Amino acid sequence: MSANPTLGSSSMVMSGSAERIVFVHDRPGDEAWFTGGTIARLRGDDAGVVVLFGARAPGDTGDSTSGASSDVRAALSALGVSDWRVLPPSTDPAAAVRAVLDEVRATAIVIGARSELLQAAAVDAAHASRVPVFVSRGVTEAIGQRIVAIDVSDHIEQKLAALSAYPDRWTVDGRVVTAVRPGDPAGSVTGTETYLRATPPPAAPAGRAAASAVQAPQPGADPEGAAKQPSPADPADPTDPADPAPPRAFATVALRAVASLFALAAGVVFGVLGTVAHQATLVLGPVTLPVGLVLATLAASALLVGLRLVLDDRVVVLACTIGLVGSIFLLSLKSTGGSVLVPAGLAGTLWTVLPTLVASLVLAWPRLPQRRGRSGQGA
Repeated sequence: MSANPTLGSSSMVMSGSAERIVFVHDRPGDEAWFTGGTIARLRGDDAGVVVLFGARAPGDTGDSTSGASSDVRAALSALGVSDWRVLPPSTDPAAAVRAVLDEVRATAIVIGARSELLQAAAVDAAHASRVPVFVSRGVTEAIGQRIVAIDVSDHIEQKLAALSAYPDRWTVDGRVVTAVRPGDPAGSVTGTETYLRATPPPAAPAGRAAASAVQAPQPGADPEGAAKQPSPADPADPTDPADPAPPRAFATVALRAVASLFALAAGVVFGVLGTVAHQATLVLGPVTLPVGLVLATLAASALLVGLRLVLDDRVVVLACTIGLVGSIFLLSLKSTGGSVLVPAGLAGTLWTVLPTLVASLVLAWPRLPQRRGRSGQGA
């Protein structure tokens, strides 16, 4: 979404009718709870949406809209969806999901399924079709990971209406949703839905692709004489996307740890200097200007905002916040000799409150998706 986020771009944003998104869920009802706001927003932008369920709801008699129960019809109608399907039983789920992706020429897939089997099948199908993958995850389920937040505040009523269509699973009172059966999710409906962007597998090198083409058996040739083709799932394959990359993962963790240490030290330095300088004033005639407080607050704010904008990593900003706020707190305590660096008064109170408030806002601010270029839209 420009002002709207697009699901098909590197940052999940809704960008209008050019998008064709497939949502994968375990069973009817999950689409309303996990991704209802996003679906309604996409449909409001006239994007194509297909909802794919891994299992039918009680009362369903078919694999598509024709045999759906009244609950499913009412819920998806509230979200603006007219195309939903159920994976055929006794079939390869990855092949079935890929068939749907190819049929609708999907620009992205959103996985709300909690079943590990269905998740893996959807990811495999998306990678085989070269389709971007977004996985529905709550903020508490993705601690330490970058999430993509979608603003669905204009579509909360549609989401609540969809949830209300499943009386055997939830009761809805205002924005509070209560589970009827143990194990179903419940809580307050908010104006944000969050996702993780799954990393796509690396493309096969050109040399390997050419070698595979040379080794491929020709029609009519003896299959026993044809060279064995490397399987994408072959564990000996050095380009297998499923192969772990411990050195790279270790390097990422190490870099974040080093950046967090530097941020902690910077927070301590800014906290100490700001505490020493915040009482400085400039007298201009009858007016006393709190220049020390203003400059100290601006410097601390610039440090926190700069780290968030440049590194876009909440862990690093949190380390800086601990150093900054912790040093202010320690220096505000009375020393053994009875002296204080943060005397009681308006300036001292503001200096202890403002950096904490700025840090809270910077940490809580959602990751803003980048505007998708016009050239990135599909024809």
